[in-house]
Formats: sequence, C-alpha cells, structure tokens
Amino acid sequence: MKIVVIQGPNLNMLGVREQHIYGGMKLEQIHAQMKEVATQNGVEIEFFQSNLEGELVDKIQECYGEAHGIIINPAAYTHTSIAIRDAIAAVGIPTIEVHISNIYRREEFRQKSMIAPVCASSIVGFGPFGYHLAMIGILQILSEIRAAQEAQMRAQTAQEA
Repeated sequence: MKIVVIQGPNLNMLGVREQHIYGGMKLEQIHAQMKEVATQNGVEIEFFQSNLEGELVDKIQECYGEAHGIIINPAAYTHTSIAIRDAIAAVGIPTIEVHISNIYRREEFRQKSMIAPVCASSIVGFGPFGYHLAMIGILQILSEIRAAQEAQMRAQTAQEA
C-alpha cells in the first residue's frame, strides 16, 4: 500500500515563514514523523513539494494506478485551483486535505476551499499534528476499502460455489 503526500507552495519555507501562524517545525521534520507512522503500519510513503500548480497537478495524475491514498496541503492553491480540484476528482484516489492553520479563522479569501469538496476529509488548524491526524485518517479509509473489497470477494466466491 502506498500513500503520497503532496505539499503546495511555500511549505518548503516552514520553520522560517510566519512562525506565529505555522509554527517552528520544518517540512522535513513533519515528513520524518509521517514516515515513522507509515513504517509502523507497513505502508510505503512518498513526499513531493512544489511551488508550481502544474507540477502539483502532474503529481496527482502520476498517483493514478500507483498510490492508494493522497494527503495534500495545496496551500494557497486551496482557494484558487480548479486544476488541482479536477485532478483529484479525476484520479478517484481517497484524498485528505490538510492545513496547518485554521483557514476558517483567517482572512476571508482563505476561508473557501476549492479542494475540500473532492476530498474524503479536511483537517485544519491542528498545526503540524494535522499531518499525523491525516495519516490516521487515510489508513482508516484504506482499511475500510480493503475490508469492503474482501467482503465482496467472499460474497462472489459463495455465489459461485
């Protein structure tokens, strides 16, 4: 099983930029914690960060047929990118949107997510811990999908017998 973590613009500057909003953790530290959870659960994890919208769309599309789940922080593109929204919808992979800050307590233009409607869930306002919550969430979603598939296979086998 494989999970891809996609990070949007300026997240490479975590630990430097606006620490009063985003905290002092660097992206590498967040990824190290996520990797630990993935390892404990026997899951492959891949990380990708870009400041360019098209590269984020390309990465989402590359997940098709390769990944079982996506965790994405589209950052500023959350509020503007129909292209990222459409890419998530197109691949049909369970996706969780994460935001370090509570976007609903920020500027009005940040309070609308173009991405949320095509995601399984959104986690906002928990700081870097939101990524841990997203890992737990995506693992649960994937576990439920696997259980449903196994039940369907058992039902088909019983019908054939």
